[in-house]
Amino acid sequence: MLNKAFYILLFCFVVALNPLYAQEYAKVTGTLTDEENNPLFSASIGIKENSTGTVSDEKGKFEFVVPANEKFTLVISYLGYDEVSLTLTLKPGETYTLNQKLTPVSRQLDDVVVYNRFDRTNTLVRIDIKSIDQIPSVSGDFESLLKTLPGVSSSNELSSQYSVRGGNFDENLVYVNDIEIYRPFLIRSSQQEGLSFINSDMISSIQFSAGGFDAMYGDKMSSVLDIKYSRPTEFGGSLSASMLGAAAHVEGISKNRRFTLNSGIRYKTTQYLLGTLETTGDYKPSFLDFQTFLTYDISKKLEINFLGNISLNKFQLIPETRSTNFGTYQEALNLTIFYEGQEIDQFDNYMGAVSINYRPSDKLSLKLIGSAFRSLEDVRYDILGQYWINLLDNVVGSETQGDSILNIGVGTILDHGRNFLDALIYAVEHKGSFYSPNNNLKWGLKYQIEDIRDNLNTWEYLDSAGYSLPYSDGDVNLYKASRSKNHLYSSRITAYIQNTFNFSPGSSDIFLTAGIRTNYWDYNNTILISPRASVSINPHWEKNFTFHFATGYYYQPPFYKELRDPEGILHTNPKAQKSVHYVLGSDLKFTAWSRPFIFTAEVYYKNLSQLIPYKVENVRVQYLPEFTAKGYAAGIEFKVNGEFVKDAESWVSLSIMQTKEDALQDYYISNDGTTVFPGYYRRPTDQLINFGLFFQDYLPNNPGYKVHLSILYSTSLPYGSPDYKRPSEIYELGAYNRVDIGFSKALKKESSVLSDSNPLRWFKNVWISAEIFNLFGVKNKASYDWVRTVNNQAGLPNMFAVPNYLTGRRINVKLSAKF
Repeated sequence: MLNKAFYILLFCFVVALNPLYAQEYAKVTGTLTDEENNPLFSASIGIKENSTGTVSDEKGKFEFVVPANEKFTLVISYLGYDEVSLTLTLKPGETYTLNQKLTPVSRQLDDVVVYNRFDRTNTLVRIDIKSIDQIPSVSGDFESLLKTLPGVSSSNELSSQYSVRGGNFDENLVYVNDIEIYRPFLIRSSQQEGLSFINSDMISSIQFSAGGFDAMYGDKMSSVLDIKYSRPTEFGGSLSASMLGAAAHVEGISKNRRFTLNSGIRYKTTQYLLGTLETTGDYKPSFLDFQTFLTYDISKKLEINFLGNISLNKFQLIPETRSTNFGTYQEALNLTIFYEGQEIDQFDNYMGAVSINYRPSDKLSLKLIGSAFRSLEDVRYDILGQYWINLLDNVVGSETQGDSILNIGVGTILDHGRNFLDALIYAVEHKGSFYSPNNNLKWGLKYQIEDIRDNLNTWEYLDSAGYSLPYSDGDVNLYKASRSKNHLYSSRITAYIQNTFNFSPGSSDIFLTAGIRTNYWDYNNTILISPRASVSINPHWEKNFTFHFATGYYYQPPFYKELRDPEGILHTNPKAQKSVHYVLGSDLKFTAWSRPFIFTAEVYYKNLSQLIPYKVENVRVQYLPEFTAKGYAAGIEFKVNGEFVKDAESWVSLSIMQTKEDALQDYYISNDGTTVFPGYYRRPTDQLINFGLFFQDYLPNNPGYKVHLSILYSTSLPYGSPDYKRPSEIYELGAYNRVDIGFSKALKKESSVLSDSNPLRWFKNVWISAEIFNLFGVKNKASYDWVRTVNNQAGLPNMFAVPNYLTGRRINVKLSAKF
């Protein structure tokens, strides 16, 4: 309570400092673009004399209140571009419009270095969107770039899901144009995953925080990804096609410049990749997605937007055979399975949101958002597998080396599932902001209704050597079975208020943000209060350092998945999971080889309580709501990014992390009858080391030939046993390491002049690429299948953990064009 009281007092202090001085003001407004008229996001606009300022938004626009009747120097700067300075004196109430085109730095930077002093006011970092299309990735989604950042981890190239600083996939917030994005609920494996919601072709800006984010962002414990789709200023579009699918997008603006359109359609199939898996069969994945973002200016002060999405995802599998070697050198084993049956899954998602933006004055902005999301999910499978487990000859030089020498288990597995879910989430929300010279006050209020219905029926029959397991003399028993029918109808009310106050005592710029967030859920009649605060200090030293510290309470109220146990039963007693963040970091901007670089370091600690333990099976997070746990996550992260090669940005990141938890009701009885409480154990996302690298290069005398290299390495993850009554019982999944490389050739560049007979003249640029996925053919593990035998032969256990491997080496060819 003392900690909460401190945050509340700090927030009240910051809001009280809101200086509505009796001083007269003018305003500077405008748009910043590069030489190709692309908007510059987060460029710095400030007053030289007092170091106050602002930054441009994702459209390159800015509005800045300045003192009237005073002479001042307006400075515009952006990393890698020439600085612009203007001396102005404005009258009270005057609006000065400045539409400035910045030019790239063309001189050596040893003497003059241009930096942005206003781009690090909190824990959000801006991600360069130019690299999205260039990184070689199996998924082709934006998240493949995100996974190379510090603190972000993913050990499955087929999935767009990721964990951040020890959190699981469900602990990450994703916003597109202020709309919270939801994912399907019943997906069990990465093979079923379709396209990520985020369409890379439509993006104008991306910001990401791995922890310590502001009160304006919602109720999740780990991270926030804030994405803005672009508002076009001219007609354009793109086309791309590869062996994994195709995409197209078009954007434009009306003649009166009041209506804009930004739409994209994508098709993806992973059939080519799934052919490298050890389970052979007829894979038919088909994923289709259409999105549109429309804006219309009713007047200079009133604007209406629409964001819509339709996603149709189908996965069909008719398995045939599987052969997997596993075990150790001393005890080499093989599992062979012959299948019958099939699986057919359908995941259809629909989302629509309407936003009304009203700016009654230059300082005040008001927004009203209405949104709806629906997910229709249908999972059906009946698969019969007849299996043999054999001991292999491991004697080096033997004529039968690698052959089966002893059968230690034979049996049949029959999996049946009929799972249906219909989820409807709709919300109405108000957001507002008020700007004054040294303050940025923001607030919001949201009402949300969740209507989720499911009908789940799954069972597994296991027969080994003619005996059904678990064995009974007189009955035939199912090995596992669950059947449930649930209806969850509830509503939530959330609200926040926060203020950012900037001031310049002495020779430093300081940004102090404090806010409070509250959440009420009528399902358990719980009110949560989350105070959060951060401070960013930019000292005017010779070396350009920025320091930041953030702390706060981050509650995550249970959602549908957290309430449902492995039997399909919804629990009503789980409390909101809680995480208290402490984040300390710094940025250093410097030059090397006369090129700009940024070195970032952060150390963090998260105190976790009221946790709902879970186990991860492939990409499915299976919660155990009958347990409650406490825990922690702590780590340190480093990142260096810049132009290791001139005009080609690259980066390298390193994360060191540990996260553990203690399930309070977890215990077991030892062989001597003693009750043992395991205490702290590794959480399912505990990875000691994560290393990511993205590197770009080109031929020195011909930059039309490029190479893109992506490297990921993560130490082993813990993997839960099939016993849901023992959260602490875990095994090792093994390290994940992968190298993807891509080579591209420009068939046409924007500067190229082609003849009238050349069909490529209609395009701005055209590229052809060849990508090699999993360059070294590493066999990374995705999960384990637990195979049982009825008896114990040759001193071997009667339950075997058989690894499921991810995709092998594949070559992909891609053609992309922009017009």
